[in-house]
Amino acid sequence: MRRIFTFLLSIVLYTSMAFGQVEVAPWGNITGIRNHGQLYRFETSLQYIKNDGKQTLATDRERQRPKYRRNGAAQIINTNLDSLYFEETINNAGDGQATVKLSLTSHADTNLTGAYFVVTLPYVPNNDTLQLIGGKTIDLTALTTKPVQETASIAAQGIEFTSPGLKLKIANNGTDDIIIRKDWIYGIEKTLVYFPVSTKSIKKYESISKTYYLQASGPIDTDPVHLSLNTAQQGRKFDGFGGNFRLQNPVTDPQVIDYSLANLRVAWARAEMPWRLWQPDLSIDPIKEAKAGRLAPQVAQAMQMVQRLGKLNIPVILSAWYAPDWAIVGKANLQPVNGIWGNPLNPEQMQRIYQSITDYILYLKDAYGVEAAFFSFNESDLGINIRMTAQEHADFIKGLGAYFASKKLKTKLLLGDNSDATTFNFLSAAMADAEARKYIGAISFHSWRGWDDATLQKWADAATQLQVPLVVGEGSIDASAWQYPAIFMEPTYAREEINLYTRLLAICQPVSILQWQLTADYSPLAGGGIFGDNGTLRPTQRFWNLKQLASTPAGLYAMPITWDQEDVSVAALGDNSKGIYTIHMVNNGASRKVVLNGLPAKVQALRLYITNQQQSFQNMGLQKVAGGKLDFDLPAEGYLTLVSETR
Repeated sequence: MRRIFTFLLSIVLYTSMAFGQVEVAPWGNITGIRNHGQLYRFETSLQYIKNDGKQTLATDRERQRPKYRRNGAAQIINTNLDSLYFEETINNAGDGQATVKLSLTSHADTNLTGAYFVVTLPYVPNNDTLQLIGGKTIDLTALTTKPVQETASIAAQGIEFTSPGLKLKIANNGTDDIIIRKDWIYGIEKTLVYFPVSTKSIKKYESISKTYYLQASGPIDTDPVHLSLNTAQQGRKFDGFGGNFRLQNPVTDPQVIDYSLANLRVAWARAEMPWRLWQPDLSIDPIKEAKAGRLAPQVAQAMQMVQRLGKLNIPVILSAWYAPDWAIVGKANLQPVNGIWGNPLNPEQMQRIYQSITDYILYLKDAYGVEAAFFSFNESDLGINIRMTAQEHADFIKGLGAYFASKKLKTKLLLGDNSDATTFNFLSAAMADAEARKYIGAISFHSWRGWDDATLQKWADAATQLQVPLVVGEGSIDASAWQYPAIFMEPTYAREEINLYTRLLAICQPVSILQWQLTADYSPLAGGGIFGDNGTLRPTQRFWNLKQLASTPAGLYAMPITWDQEDVSVAALGDNSKGIYTIHMVNNGASRKVVLNGLPAKVQALRLYITNQQQSFQNMGLQKVAGGKLDFDLPAEGYLTLVSETR
């Protein structure tokens, strides 16, 4: 009977998630509600406007240190804005509905202008009115961008907002004095609605609770997607999916590494060079110490990791995070000081720096049989944990590159290996320096931020200009997710991650996207003690996404493909000489039909694979092609891959 109850409960929870799923960022902002895959977009946040009326704290990405967890259909976020601590419990209520239970507790006597549950409405041109529940209609054209404390409040039970694509109702448990105003957000004027949690001084440990009811509805877009493949153009080669193997968790890392290497085709890898431990003292000869059996355990383990990858014929990028004290200026800055991360290298020791790094790579080659493909400092644009300017980066590439060459090493330098795509200007000095360009083996950036098409295109153009491969050295979507690892289990995270990878394939044409990581850190597996889950080690939806991507045939080339719907992302790869073609497609909306045109005549069928909440890299069989055209179904919120089969 208990098993039957559990089974029925799982059906109820799945139905609620599939047909009325509220989407929540792990810092507590609701980003919309789904119905049958269709996302009705709006955004909520929590805001604390201080007593001076000027300082505003708001929940947002990388602004707080929230905790996130799921309990059945409920998503629970704990976070704070200064002395105000919030617990937000967000429940799916079915049929496009959700409830938000908000509890605020002050940890100090606090004077404030107000603490608010804020709803940011989507921008809709020519949308002029907003209806108050139990009140009047608001003329949105008359609203101003005056500060909150200068904007008159209106007594109402909530709001009803209607646009061509969305009908949104938000009500509270009573009548409140809400505030409605305009503000500019990323250059777009939007309407904000402030529901007060408290507008009075709060005593230490005083608690306040509020409940809000949300309902979103609108048309469900099921228009077919028309794809047009252009096989006449072959872009850069995609070797395949890759991974980071930086060892940090000696108890839980090995099982994830073993499982990943056994179940994924890993085309590229990145591993740490523990430089700080390789030569902590300038007076010692690190190679002599290593040969004498005095290699630091962490260094030996890192080298063994590289050796294992090398035996699998996986090319390896070596990256250093920490420098020895003798190699940097000042005391090692392992945490930001006044917003500044890391340390610059000591210019007076530059030749010894070149020698120390080269000694490591030579010893790795001689003792472990692996010559690194590329070397980089991790995120030196930001200072995690070695900090450089663009010019220092260019000079270092020239200096170390020449030193590598003098020792007959084939290892080249990565240009960039940036903290994200937005710091593109870090490449400028090296790209303009003919001497530096000789030693650049590839360009690299990390995909944590800077996802807009224009920014990503800059990296693609740089690789084209230098005629070198482009590497996504760290792939994923949230650099703070280690603080709330329960988010890794959410279908939203899995879909957004693979959606970004599909866009990277299409826009950047990388040689590889290296997952951060294929270890227990940001693990695509669950169980085995990872993140406190002591269940059986098992793949998650994220892992199946990665496996599907990793199953792309080796050595295909980027090919142009166009489509006519906004809620999908598509990337195409192929090799005309081999007659092999692969198309990756992510649906961020409702289920729909797809019509694919432009396939070569020799392609008779494509095998279709699907990963979503219900299907895990499921082989859906061969789809027959007729006259270069294929029709197929695209499931809601699904990741779909087509791989050609020829006669």
